[in-house]
Amino acid sequence: MKKKPIYLSWLCLILCIGLISCNSQKSTLDVSNEEKALFNSEDEEPVEIANAETEYEIIIIEPGFYTWLNSIAKPEGYYSQSFLENRNAIMVINWNQRVLQPQQWNPNLYEMQINYEPNIDYGYEVNYKLYNYFIYFQRKYNQRLGPFLPRI
Repeated sequence: MKKKPIYLSWLCLILCIGLISCNSQKSTLDVSNEEKALFNSEDEEPVEIANAETEYEIIIIEPGFYTWLNSIAKPEGYYSQSFLENRNAIMVINWNQRVLQPQQWNPNLYEMQINYEPNIDYGYEVNYKLYNYFIYFQRKYNQRLGPFLPRI
């Protein structure tokens, strides 16, 4: 009796292991009930992002963001300014590309371009609040503005 090669069995086994390992990666965010409640909040207290020295200002009127920033987000000083600047530069590029493609991206989410120049020092507070708005936005609307998961 001849023994048949079992190449096909090994190939199927390797393929199954590969598929299982690909599917085991987390693709959704773990959003707590507290965070979900803030996303559904009607609290519309504006968050002003300003630097008097550079004369830049952003006002964010997003329900729940003010409370989220003060209760869920990492505190000021947690991230370095260079970290915030690098992440903001990436997310602003993606944001602005989506503003320019309303047929592909929801124009109700991406309404206005953000004028953010990476070579300008906006200061820590501006970068901190802008970064956290991007994290809040991505988590609330299940969006990705960069190659990394928006974690807190």
